[in-house]
Amino acid sequence: MANSDSNNNTAVNVSEMIAQNKKKKNLSNFTEKSVPVILFLLASITVLTTIGILYTLITEAIHFFMEVPIWDFFTGTELRPLSQNPEFGLLPLLNGTIISSVIAMLVAGPIGLMSAIYLSEYASDRVRRVLKPLLEVLAGIPTIVYGFFAFTFVTPIIRAIWPQVEATNILSPGLVMGVMIIPMIASLSEDAMTSVPNAMREGSLAMGATKLETTFKVVIPAAFSGIIASFVLGISRAIGETMIVTIASGSSKNFTFDITESMQTMTAYIVEVSGGEAAAGTTIYYSLYAVALTLFVFTLIMNLLARYVSRKFREEY
Repeated sequence: MANSDSNNNTAVNVSEMIAQNKKKKNLSNFTEKSVPVILFLLASITVLTTIGILYTLITEAIHFFMEVPIWDFFTGTELRPLSQNPEFGLLPLLNGTIISSVIAMLVAGPIGLMSAIYLSEYASDRVRRVLKPLLEVLAGIPTIVYGFFAFTFVTPIIRAIWPQVEATNILSPGLVMGVMIIPMIASLSEDAMTSVPNAMREGSLAMGATKLETTFKVVIPAAFSGIIASFVLGISRAIGETMIVTIASGSSKNFTFDITESMQTMTAYIVEVSGGEAAAGTTIYYSLYAVALTLFVFTLIMNLLARYVSRKFREEY
């Protein structure tokens, strides 16, 4: 009888274990099936947000282009939204955006690349651990601080050297934007150069090349895709900058190539229109979305170009 009771208890315990294992297995299967769905939904948030932004820009910009011909908008050299006979030409804004971005890249490109070369090829590990975080601190400074720095510090210095420069001009914010994007170019370029295998450096040095020759003839060509991508992303950052140009470049909608004069960029115009001067439903109000849509397409093209360059010149090691 004792053996029979023991066998019955063992059978019950085994049955309970089997039932528990089935529950655990079912829970595990549910988790395995639900986690990819949850991750997909989370990953889709950015895509859905982008689609929502694009939908808003397009639907609102359509109202603007129903009143202003597309050709006149993209080829017009006069932007006078508040005059009795308003004109909505994009070229003054596009001109200011491109000029400020070019000035920024003329500053950030050489300094950022040279900083990356030093950190990657010449600096010791100890120096790199100190300098790189200090360099990246620049990326954490709020852009409005850069704007007031350009207006109250950089512009007076430029005017002391070059009296023809106006109180608000495109040169000062362009220079300060260049300083702002130095960390982006330096950090991304340094990462690209660091990823080049040391065997390539050692082989070049073993064949009699100097450190400088190895850097410019071996390391940089091998990391070319990453360097170019950092430059393109830097340009995109400069194009999308708002507060620096809003504060330091003024609001003059001049179609000129004189960097001493005040100009307005696309982002600064968006800030101006959205400041409350334009009533909702007016042509001026809808012009905000037309300019924003142009800026969106502009930055999208730059990002696609960066991806194309990265894939085109990528080296596999």
